[in-house]
Amino acid sequence: MTSVTFKAFRAIDDPDACHRFIQGHRRVLEIFDIAMITSNKPDWISHPNTYVILVESVDDGRAMGGARVQIADNIMALPIEDAVGKVDKKIYEIVKNHRLGLTGEACGLWNSREIAGYGIGSFFLTRACIALAHQLGLKSLFALAAPSTVKIATNAGFSIERSLGKEGFFNYPKLDLVATAMIVQNVLTLGAASEEDREHIFDLMKNPDQVRKESGPKGELKIIYNLSLKNLKKEV
Repeated sequence: MTSVTFKAFRAIDDPDACHRFIQGHRRVLEIFDIAMITSNKPDWISHPNTYVILVESVDDGRAMGGARVQIADNIMALPIEDAVGKVDKKIYEIVKNHRLGLTGEACGLWNSREIAGYGIGSFFLTRACIALAHQLGLKSLFALAAPSTVKIATNAGFSIERSLGKEGFFNYPKLDLVATAMIVQNVLTLGAASEEDREHIFDLMKNPDQVRKESGPKGELKIIYNLSLKNLKKEV
């Protein structure tokens, strides 16, 4: 059975792990010729309000996937602002309004080819990001989804932000690709989530450090969740 750890940490607290995240993410993006996407910029390593979930192999510690939760602040724009703002300026006002209740973005989701098909870079990291957002005190959470992950994000509690672009859809990061602007309106209640996803995420919120046997499209895997962030202060 494939075994991995999901380790959460603040970016500025572990630069080495951040560089491993970036190298792995970039390799995946280069395969699809989309290394220019806004979430691939390395500036977030020194951003005090960026938090990382790094997926590592239990066997040899290799970085095999990851995601980030970036809190919206006055220091760095969210990746969705940089991406969507080029075609629809309304994104800035929408993010600004949500900042009143504390908001952020789940971004930079990726997984290596070795674990492709297990759902790590889609199902499980999406759920973990929402649980981490709750731990950080966020009320809402943005994301920019590829066509293949819109349904997964919807099940996890995201809805399409149809006030942006063409009913929420954009040509990004290239003209022949489509991205969808999405948002969890209430991280605490997850009213739009499926029952299965809501139960899973609520369990991670309650118990951020746990071991679960998960069932993905490619088969079973063991995930060691280390999502708790102890003794940290958010710098918003």
